[in-house]
Amino acid sequence: MILNKMCKPARTLTSITLVAVTTLGTGMAHAQTERLAFSGGPDGGTFQYFSNGIATRLSRTMAGVEVSNMASAGSVENLRRVNSRDADFGIVYSGDMYLGLTGKLTNDTRKYRNVQAMSYLYGAPAHLIVLDGSGITDVAQLAGKNIAVGPAGSGAAASAQRFFEGVGLWDKITPQYIGYNQGASALGDRQIDALWVFAGFPNASVIQAASSNKIRLLQVNEAAEKGTLFNDHPYYAAVTIPAGTYANVDYDVVTIQDSALWVAGRHLSEEKVRDSLQEIYSSDGLKFMSSVSQAAKSMSIDSGIMGIVTPMHDGAKTFWTEQGKTLTEAQQ
Repeated sequence: MILNKMCKPARTLTSITLVAVTTLGTGMAHAQTERLAFSGGPDGGTFQYFSNGIATRLSRTMAGVEVSNMASAGSVENLRRVNSRDADFGIVYSGDMYLGLTGKLTNDTRKYRNVQAMSYLYGAPAHLIVLDGSGITDVAQLAGKNIAVGPAGSGAAASAQRFFEGVGLWDKITPQYIGYNQGASALGDRQIDALWVFAGFPNASVIQAASSNKIRLLQVNEAAEKGTLFNDHPYYAAVTIPAGTYANVDYDVVTIQDSALWVAGRHLSEEKVRDSLQEIYSSDGLKFMSSVSQAAKSMSIDSGIMGIVTPMHDGAKTFWTEQGKTLTEAQQ
């Protein structure tokens, strides 16, 4: 009886010791893994494909790093999350970066200074579509017309307003705040005169519009250069949609684009950002990203810093300088 009573405390002590050792070991394992968050976009959207792809690749290949992918409403929410350190990485349009840094976002005068660019990912070009038989061949002819510009509050609608203000037409058109698919149908039914699509090409809604009617794409950049867009919004850049991208559009279309950028919080170390870029922009990394999204085919060392008009993270400056790139004054 006495022996049994003496043994019980010994077993209890052993159990406590094992739990303590296990807990300590788990804590040490956690301490060795740096957990980072990547804020992407809505499910099924291009932002989300990119953020999930980068997060997956970095988690697999960078020792001691685990990157989780976060769903998001998109560019502006990502800007705010990274700025407040609720996320470490994000995807933000160059325009929103510029406006956020200067306190000029719509209904938001806060200046987002904790967010810095890492690289260019892909461009979102403007498509301005009319029916080929409409007689409209120039942007100036859209005065007095009904134009679908995207849902209210969307990036497409915001870009449409900036463009049409820049060419002096915003007060002369009637914007219709409807989505791309609905807009393509409305164009075919002659319920609207033009459709504005702000997305990578080839775009499914433009293909839809071109499949049922012969369409024309207007030369957006030519109109923009005559107006104030590039002075008011320096983050827009010219881009060409090649002839043959859409049915019966057998000519190059020079338009404007905003750039989707990979961004990081200023709080991340220079080494971490440099190493992340090194991994993604390796030949294997770029090959992996191209398998994730067709839009990632625009990612390369050559295009790595295009479209960036705000300061870059120190780690990104180091990486791109090592690649032989000369940074602009705005990027520094």
